[in-house]
Amino acid sequence: MFQIIQSARRVCAAVAVCLLAGLSGAARADEPVFGFVYTTDLLPKGQKEVEQWLTWRHQKAGGRYDQLENRTEFSYGATDDFQISGYANYNWTRAFHNGPDGTTTPPEQFSDYHTGPDDHFNATRFVGVSFEGIYRILSPYTDPVGLAVLLEPTIGPNFKELEARVIFQKNFLDDRLITAANLTWAPELRHIPADPATGEMPSNPNIETDINFGVGVSYRFAPNWSFGWEFQNEREVNDYAVFSRRHWMGDAYYTGPTIHYGGEKFFVTLTAWEQLPIGKNYTDPSVIVGGRDYDVDFEKFRTRLKVGFYF
Repeated sequence: MFQIIQSARRVCAAVAVCLLAGLSGAARADEPVFGFVYTTDLLPKGQKEVEQWLTWRHQKAGGRYDQLENRTEFSYGATDDFQISGYANYNWTRAFHNGPDGTTTPPEQFSDYHTGPDDHFNATRFVGVSFEGIYRILSPYTDPVGLAVLLEPTIGPNFKELEARVIFQKNFLDDRLITAANLTWAPELRHIPADPATGEMPSNPNIETDINFGVGVSYRFAPNWSFGWEFQNEREVNDYAVFSRRHWMGDAYYTGPTIHYGGEKFFVTLTAWEQLPIGKNYTDPSVIVGGRDYDVDFEKFRTRLKVGFYF
């Protein structure tokens, strides 16, 4: 944990120097103070925003592993309580001897690739497009607690997903302290072809459901600046059988700091996570190394940078 926090601190310091050198402005109520956890704060009616995400997934059980997940977003405030967005999703990855057994294993977004155990895997891919709608039912500024619902379908050549998320928010200390909680249900369908060498279809089903629970707390310690912490539990289930224990797969826990700067026309959010050594895998215990789950969709470190511009 100390290593990743030190890295995040250096990057955050560099961002702070650039911002404080000549940029200022009032913080906005709709800015995302977290990297992974959503809040109920939305764009006002008629407001537009362009946002770029960069998520770096790093380090498996051994060898070399990196994946950069990129999202380019355009959002629009249809009403004060309803926001719509469109995303383009595209990834890059490299891997070598990163599997728990020492073989080269592509990440989940590249699971339709077939690699040899000693191959140097390097690939880029357009994952697909996403369309998102967030409707705020209750506001944390006028109601005891904020409540919103999100629906986001993603469609791509080899990947389809429908994400549904319930978002809670509670503010304290004249809105300087923000707490949020998310519950996410996201079934996904991946096209995995037969093995070209044997003609055999994969043993695992192509349908998988992700169940995530995340919480975050953020405090505005200076004008435009907030610092906080996020925690998330991610669970994967075969098919749609969420309540059937025999269909449970991976179970990982992530946590780490987040820092946010929000100006009048733009914002920057940086979050750095480390997987805690309390993971489980109910279908393949061999992917648990040092208490962490290193199945295809989990890694040791995860860092996300968000940059947004309003117009």
